[in-house]
Amino acid sequence: MAVTNRTISIVLKVLRNELKGLPEPSVTLVGKKWKDPFHVLISCILSLRTKDTVTLPASERLFALADSSAEMLKLSSKQIEKVIYPVGFYKRKAKTIFDICQRLEKEFDGKVPDDLEVLLTFKGVGRKTANLVLTEGFNKPAVCVDTHVHRISNRIGYVKTKTPNETEKVLRHKLPKRHWIEYNALLVAWGQNICHPISPLCSYCKIRQFCARVGVKNSR
Repeated sequence: MAVTNRTISIVLKVLRNELKGLPEPSVTLVGKKWKDPFHVLISCILSLRTKDTVTLPASERLFALADSSAEMLKLSSKQIEKVIYPVGFYKRKAKTIFDICQRLEKEFDGKVPDDLEVLLTFKGVGRKTANLVLTEGFNKPAVCVDTHVHRISNRIGYVKTKTPNETEKVLRHKLPKRHWIEYNALLVAWGQNICHPISPLCSYCKIRQFCARVGVKNSR
């Protein structure tokens, strides 16, 4: 059995209930705590190739020093490096953050744009980050696809794609728009806690009856 458009709403409802009390993705927590696109954008940059347990504390340390693009530009790259360490590629990310803030001040009066195509013109901002800024920062419908979303969407049989970008395109046509904002947060949290890349916890999974279990060779 595979998840279809007739059952996707049921599946997401189950996930919503099952995930209560479990850890949420770090960028979702940043969005809830600050409710500001700038904080979501910067935390997204920090989160790339970095565990959530590292991303959130690094974001909190950085925002304690600089709460806006203007304040961020008062810091040196070395200061940013020091406070965000040990996120992955912290030196490169410090420069990226500085460059983003310079452009925000120069071209956008310090405000993060709420347009996908414009966001994609920023250095270091890919489709995942841009879409996440729209959903978590602006509460606007967008389809954010990371490795968890790509893997689980294929595993449950809802899509049949080879890359995250391809998954995003299919979801934009297939997934009801009312689910766009929550889809990423639900699947990322499920992927972190239950539907692991290797040996997922299928015996604990509450959506197993709907899942095609594509590519699952070993499970617990």
